[in-house]
Amino acid sequence: MRHLEGPLCSVDLTDRVTETSSIDGILESYLGGRGVGTKLAHDRIPFDAEPFGSENRLVLAAGPMQQSRMSFTGRVSMTGLSPLTNGLVSSNAGGFLSRNLVGTGYSAIEFTGEADELLAVHVRSDGVEFEAVPELEGVDVPDVTEYAESEWDLDAEQTICIGPAGENEVRFASVMTTETRAFGRGGLGAVMGSKNLKAVTFAGGETPVVEFPDVAMDVHRDAATSDHSMKRQGTTAGTDYANAVEAFPTRYFSEREFEGVEGINGDAVESKKYKKGTCSQCAFACKLPTKDEERGVETEGPEFETVMAFGSNCAVDDIVDVMQSNDLCDRLGMDTISCGDTIAAYLMAEDEFGNVDLIHELVEQIGHREGVGDLLAEGTHRVADDLGVHDWSVKGMEFPAHDGRHLHGQGLSFATSNRGADHMYASFYALEYPYVEKSKAVEPHGLDGKPERLVEKENHNAVLDSGVVCKFSRDFIDEETLATLFDTTYDHLQEVGSRIVTLERHFNNQRGFDRDDDRLPYDIPGFPRALSEYYELRGWDENGVVPESAVGDGSGATPADD
Repeated sequence: MRHLEGPLCSVDLTDRVTETSSIDGILESYLGGRGVGTKLAHDRIPFDAEPFGSENRLVLAAGPMQQSRMSFTGRVSMTGLSPLTNGLVSSNAGGFLSRNLVGTGYSAIEFTGEADELLAVHVRSDGVEFEAVPELEGVDVPDVTEYAESEWDLDAEQTICIGPAGENEVRFASVMTTETRAFGRGGLGAVMGSKNLKAVTFAGGETPVVEFPDVAMDVHRDAATSDHSMKRQGTTAGTDYANAVEAFPTRYFSEREFEGVEGINGDAVESKKYKKGTCSQCAFACKLPTKDEERGVETEGPEFETVMAFGSNCAVDDIVDVMQSNDLCDRLGMDTISCGDTIAAYLMAEDEFGNVDLIHELVEQIGHREGVGDLLAEGTHRVADDLGVHDWSVKGMEFPAHDGRHLHGQGLSFATSNRGADHMYASFYALEYPYVEKSKAVEPHGLDGKPERLVEKENHNAVLDSGVVCKFSRDFIDEETLATLFDTTYDHLQEVGSRIVTLERHFNNQRGFDRDDDRLPYDIPGFPRALSEYYELRGWDENGVVPESAVGDGSGATPADD
């Protein structure tokens, strides 16, 4: 199996020392990216660690595809213990960081301990440097990247950093790269903040030579020549359809269809798009640089989930208002989904839906933990009772769009996801709208036969996250192509994906997660039976607990390797 190569660099922030070690066995078994991050986190973070404690770790890892020139490969994975869900979480970001990380020569970089002052860490192919940066305290993300350019002569694409939200330990703070790209879900930016780590930069001349099959260039060519709607409107291309089938959460999930959708749909976003945007090596170019000259708003996006969270869910029907919310979150370093949903909960409690000035004020207050923002920075799950609203979260993570009350398989996927209510964990919605060819599609209502498909989809996406391959490659990379790229069989890739999902679940089980956490804030017919079927297919017990016999000994090998 073609996999990531190179040593692990362990960075101890407490003592400001580093250690390099071989993790060849883990790389061979877990591919790269999320798989390697999950294995390292599972084995090295104590099961009783506190998310904001020094024992938590952050693992950055690329994948074998970052050593290629293929489209859909400009991504990097980050893994750690989430302060939002209290379980293991992996998040990945696009942009232009991936090749710079690979250029350092390391396969993965982990950060441990806790600095006694605000630090920047510079990772180079010839070593690691620590620099105190008190002047960056409280500084927004764009100002950090400007500092990197002026003081370190490094581009934004060579930097990851946090904004004020990360420093203030907002539970859904993001780690930002290339200024507007985010390791968004799960609050890993707050973990960086708890470690007093403001920024990490990457530079090096390592250029690994890895042979890839011709199909990689076939994918790249197809991405370049395809006339795909996402090239014009990104993920917002499906907004009108999601609204038409009542899968578009509105007014803090109290409705599923938004009467103001035309003001925030794909056409509205496209009308503000002023150039193409892409990620490293990718010819698909589905990103959305947008601006409004009249109001002086410029950002990248908003993507579909942000249009839902700050648009329909807050009852806002002007795309420029949503653009401004998106820009504020990027500057402060926060996940737009969790932030928008939590604000929507507050708007419901105060009967203030559509109050744009209040929304933007709340974003600022959350990022700085000022006023009511200090409460809302805890996330929906922790504040719902205080606000007197329903708790719309799974495992503490706020919901994206693709409403499971219409897309029943996606609803089941929200429940089983080890990350919480995350649409990208399995991307089951693509089968139910459908966004795939008819032979692969399923009816949106009902759960019959879906647990088996869900297991396959979760495993498949775990492989993509480990590759690391963008999930929007689904129209260009089929099962056979994926197997060819990684020089193995698709059945073996399914085993790798299953191994990753199982390790995540086992870690969470040790922290008390079980069937009670795989719940939804609404009913789906047949849900209990489908959940039990899912557990059986996974080889877990009826309470959703992984048997110890399914977990390896920590050496890199697991029973599935035999």
